[in-house]
Amino acid sequence: MGISNAGSHAGAVRGPGNPAQPVPGVGMADMFGFRIIRQYEQGIVFRFGQALPGVRKPGLIWINPFTSRLAKVNMQIAVANVPAQETITRDNVTLKVDAVVYYRVVDPLKALINVQNYHFAVSQVTQTSLRAVTGRSNMDQLLSDREHVNAELKDVIDAPTEGPWGIRVERVEVKDISLPESMKRSMSRQAEAERERRARIIAADGEYQASKKLAQAATVMAADPAALQLRLLQTVVEVAAEKNSTLVMPFPVELLRFFDRAALPTTPAVTPADAEDEATTLPPATPAALPASPPASTASAAAITALNGAPTTGAAN
Repeated sequence: MGISNAGSHAGAVRGPGNPAQPVPGVGMADMFGFRIIRQYEQGIVFRFGQALPGVRKPGLIWINPFTSRLAKVNMQIAVANVPAQETITRDNVTLKVDAVVYYRVVDPLKALINVQNYHFAVSQVTQTSLRAVTGRSNMDQLLSDREHVNAELKDVIDAPTEGPWGIRVERVEVKDISLPESMKRSMSRQAEAERERRARIIAADGEYQASKKLAQAATVMAADPAALQLRLLQTVVEVAAEKNSTLVMPFPVELLRFFDRAALPTTPAVTPADAEDEATTLPPATPAALPASPPASTASAAAITALNGAPTTGAAN
């Protein structure tokens, strides 16, 4: 039993929409062994199942349609999403980390022969490497040092893929890190405590600097008492302006200054010139006559009389 119009469908390439509808022109080129390789592709020719050396470049090529087959490899950069991996960090924190990996084929022959499905293989290697790298890192390192983690991931993934499989990993990025709710609350409390500590340190530093300036101002005011009085009046004006109140002072400041000056001893300083003038104007000092001392008998009688409280009878010879 024959097939009608079998000659017209010989060597035809079926389209994706209708299996019975041939693509015009392509089937005839394939029958004669002509192949087209696009700009972003490279081709590997298999003859009797064995790969021929060399890579076919983009353009129109010819192969033996009876003994050879052409396999095309896409050389564009491929993007693969890595599913979220639940890992435990080195400091025993449970995290969920997902990433994205960018890779491309650098050796089409190895990508076709050494691995069956290099897309699936790269995805599996990326997942296992992501769990291994995050398990060796601390939580703070994963959150703050993304560049180091991404570089380490690239090196770990690129080691088993580029040499044996001909796949080069161009870039690896950690997309999201999911933390438990308890850890989020702990981190928020830690951040709040850190901000409070910084605020107290800044306030204490301000008080220290203000105290130094106040000490310098006190030294200047002590040298000139009028400055202290002016400062007091300025403070009174500021307080009255803020509160809109009246200040009553029990006694004026000038009275305090008067008492302060009265308490200080006022001894005029004598200069050498004044001392010399006084020495020239004063007459020479004369020795004063000393009173004659009474006789010893009379002094003894007076002492005895004072002790007894009555005069003595008789006189001493």
